Amino acid sequence: MAFRGKFSRTNSIVWLAAALSVALAFAAVVLAADDKSAFRAKAASEYPHRQTSEGITIAAQPFETDDETKEAFGKINPWRYGALPVLLVVRNDGKDTINLERMLPVYQLPDGQHVEATPAGEVKYIHGAGRPSGVPKPLGGIGVSRAPKNPLAEWEIEGRSFSAKVLPAGQAASGFVYFQVPQTSAAATVQITGIRNAATGKDLFYFEIPLSGN
Repeated sequence: MAFRGKFSRTNSIVWLAAALSVALAFAAVVLAADDKSAFRAKAASEYPHRQTSEGITIAAQPFETDDETKEAFGKINPWRYGALPVLLVVRNDGKDTINLERMLPVYQLPDGQHVEATPAGEVKYIHGAGRPSGVPKPLGGIGVSRAPKNPLAEWEIEGRSFSAKVLPAGQAASGFVYFQVPQTSAAATVQITGIRNAATGKDLFYFEIPLSGN
């Protein structure tokens, strides 16, 4: 009887180990399917709208249609809610590290009007913050009604924004910036200033990237 008990406990341990392995494998598959970092920008040289100056290449790609925004933002197309996402890809083929802390992207409309990028953390407030409001209850109390879900508050807006502060030689960085503009990118231009040589503090030449044509 003692032998059978020992054998039974051993089998139980083996079974539990096997079940745990299956559970972990299943969890890995689920996490891979729900990977929030699945979006990957291409190399700067693969985008049609780009400029190279002093060894630095910057590509700017607007994401306007639902098909274009799907991979990066899922079911939400930010431009339908007043925030045009423009992907910036910066490649440093120079000799020195560059400082991007003061990088300023500006969207120039065909009529010459300039629109600075809206900070990613403020995009969700474009149409006003959704705050709970007090609603009278039948017995004189105050109930709280939830504001409608704000599509611009989804994690992708900030999570996929351009956030690099420095960029060493031979490296690349990418992310989205957002512009509150009333029209598509036809005949528009993205201008970028404020990039500096991290060692000398010298400002690099500004970039002016047309968003139309190839």
